[in-house]
Amino acid sequence: MTLHGTRQLPISVKGRKTDMRTQFAALCWRVKNGKPQILLITSRGTKNWIIPKGWPMSGITPSEGAAQEAWEEAGVKGKPFDRSLGLFSYMKKIDKRKSVPTVAMVFPVKVKKLAKDFPEAGQRKRKWVSPKKASAMVRERELAHILRTFDPRHL
Repeated sequence: MTLHGTRQLPISVKGRKTDMRTQFAALCWRVKNGKPQILLITSRGTKNWIIPKGWPMSGITPSEGAAQEAWEEAGVKGKPFDRSLGLFSYMKKIDKRKSVPTVAMVFPVKVKKLAKDFPEAGQRKRKWVSPKKASAMVRERELAHILRTFDPRHL
């Protein structure tokens, strides 16, 4: 597993490092009219714009796990790449009172098709946007950097 050629921003970690959790995230993309677009979805709780992500799954690679989350959360059918684009950190809400520091490793997933019916279809919105607009819509600084600098020609 290698990191994409762009410079990784420093990761900001709140809380105790022993509480750290890991997730795998999917940067879902397509090229339309010669320009890349990124698919953002809303979170179920806060309705903030995010990318699909989830916990590691036994028996599959991190990029396959990211693609599985893209299916469940956004209805994406596509091709995952094994090359990580970078990492971002955030506080994952576990319940109403507890959040844990989480680092998500981002993998590109080239979207071939978007399904209308998928596991979380009624719980989220989806939106195609430019990398620049995507970076302005998310809250996490490191994720914004990954989105802004994403270029599928470098995969």
